[in-house]
Amino acid sequence: MYVFASTIQLLTLLCALSGGGLALYDIWRGRGDMLPLVEKLHWFIAAALLLASAILLHALYRHDFELKYVASYTDLILPVFYRLTAFWAGQEGSMLFWALSVALGGTIFAVTGACKALTPATRLWYWVFFYAIVAFFTLILTTWSNPFTMLTPPPKDGNGLNPLLQNPGMIFHPPLLFLGYGGFVVPSCLALAQTLSGKRNEETAWFRLTRPFLILAWLALTAGIVLGAWWAYMELGWGGYWAWDPVENASLLPWLISTAALHTLIIEERCRKLGRVNVVMIALTTVSAFFATYLVRSGVVESVHAFGDGSVGTPLTIFVLAGLFVAFWTVFWSKAEGRFLAGPGSREGLLTLLAWVLLALAVIILAATLWPQISKFWTSVPKGMDAAFYNRICLPLGAIVVVMMAFCPWLRMAGGLNRKNAFMGLIACMLISAAALWMAGYRQSTALVAAAAAFGLVYDAVLMLKNTAVFRSPSTLGALGAHLGMALVTVGIAFSGPYAEDKDMTLAQGQSGQIQDYSATLLDIRSGRRPGYEYVGARIEVRKGDKRLGIIEPERRVYDKFGTMQFSEVDTIPRPGDEIYASLLRFDGEKRVLVKISVKPFVNWLWIGGAMLCILPLLCLRRRKSGSPASGAAGTKSARLR
Repeated sequence: MYVFASTIQLLTLLCALSGGGLALYDIWRGRGDMLPLVEKLHWFIAAALLLASAILLHALYRHDFELKYVASYTDLILPVFYRLTAFWAGQEGSMLFWALSVALGGTIFAVTGACKALTPATRLWYWVFFYAIVAFFTLILTTWSNPFTMLTPPPKDGNGLNPLLQNPGMIFHPPLLFLGYGGFVVPSCLALAQTLSGKRNEETAWFRLTRPFLILAWLALTAGIVLGAWWAYMELGWGGYWAWDPVENASLLPWLISTAALHTLIIEERCRKLGRVNVVMIALTTVSAFFATYLVRSGVVESVHAFGDGSVGTPLTIFVLAGLFVAFWTVFWSKAEGRFLAGPGSREGLLTLLAWVLLALAVIILAATLWPQISKFWTSVPKGMDAAFYNRICLPLGAIVVVMMAFCPWLRMAGGLNRKNAFMGLIACMLISAAALWMAGYRQSTALVAAAAAFGLVYDAVLMLKNTAVFRSPSTLGALGAHLGMALVTVGIAFSGPYAEDKDMTLAQGQSGQIQDYSATLLDIRSGRRPGYEYVGARIEVRKGDKRLGIIEPERRVYDKFGTMQFSEVDTIPRPGDEIYASLLRFDGEKRVLVKISVKPFVNWLWIGGAMLCILPLLCLRRRKSGSPASGAAGTKSARLR
């Protein structure tokens, strides 16, 4: 069966190469008679990758250790839901899942009326790019990362899944990232295709045709990043959610570029400007997704959750460079259209500046992530950038982005204020918020500016929701929801970072420690064995004055399959204000434990805002009814890509 699965992957590679080759041949001949055959091949590709995925899932479910991938990432005691999600735990499985998401996305687009309404020339170019991407995936799967490699003889038990991955966040975090990466493939291919065919004026613009893909891909990528941050917060035990780790940065790059693109697409839709820029931006989103894969799988950077050198670094490098060349060559080859942009005092000018800041963030993060490799050119002892560097540079730029988001709704596209009184009210709201926070003792400048801007976003949303016309525009409501979510995320980051406090406490049973206004009392220490691991846990009562807030039970575990390595299981007392966070650092064998108790102000606003950011923009999938009044929020989010 596994030989059959490998054969399926090889046939998929041949089909992708054949489809792309036939499409190029038809373009060269200036005809379209091969188009029906070219388009039918995607059915086989999607079905083949779906069947290969089903075979791998079946092997994971059955504990078939004859398959090397199953033996590497599962064992006999692993629960079934973690066993199945091991599909994307390793390099080979994750590449197959990404390829499947691309293939299914292409198939969904192919059966839509939007695809069928395109001219034959555009469709042929679209399939050239789409099949090139599928061919690259299947080349990887049939050579360097085949998930169907077999073991002879098979072991009686597997190595088990890394305990850090045995967390609900890791069930959804990786597939959402891959769905986000894969979702941008269709818009990217169509943008390049429409540019090369020269038929853009004869058909609907690519960003309107692929609107659902743009929105859903961005939401999936956002959800994947938020869940990854939550996983780091709850599983790694260090008390933070973002360490500027290279793998974290890898997923942030396509998010920053795609977010910039969604804002500049507003200008193209409403003013017919930045057409070539947007083609490059959406193409760079997909290229940066492949670059993120390169960072994780090439061994070029060190990370606590990278795959190491998986022998795919060189092909990924070649593919990324080829993608950059194609994207820029396509745009420079095309004819420039559109008018000059209005100044920075206009909405389109401010949206453009916002996009440039997001792109600047992406470039800074990219350079800092690769700094250990870059610095090898002049030093034998390369050193990477620490979190302090990223925070010093990126957080102020992030605060500027939030300020621009707050200002944008009150500017006209061509320039000038849309509603002067509302704009002055926004300024007053931000100043009053900043003054109140200053008086409350929150005086870190970047956090103060960001939080004031976040309250400005809330002010914007409240004022716009007073206009009943907004409720007749689902896309505008989705945009407002996204901005409200971003406001909560901003507040969560602004306070939970610089104003968090940690304290290590050595406690015996009955002893208490103090942190801020909170006391932590060790009730008892528990130890024992559960399936697959031994554990030591502490039960700690937390009080604020005379009020009992609850009991936290952090643990340390030693898993049978992972030697003497200890894994931390944290526990929290969630609260809308200060969250109490505890991790067990050490048990000294004398009935004493060393625990780290942390106070994380407003950290839960980050998770609530992240959920809003991932859910409410789904309203943007509904098109605004023709003739409905324009809203002041129209230019503030991708919701207006209709």
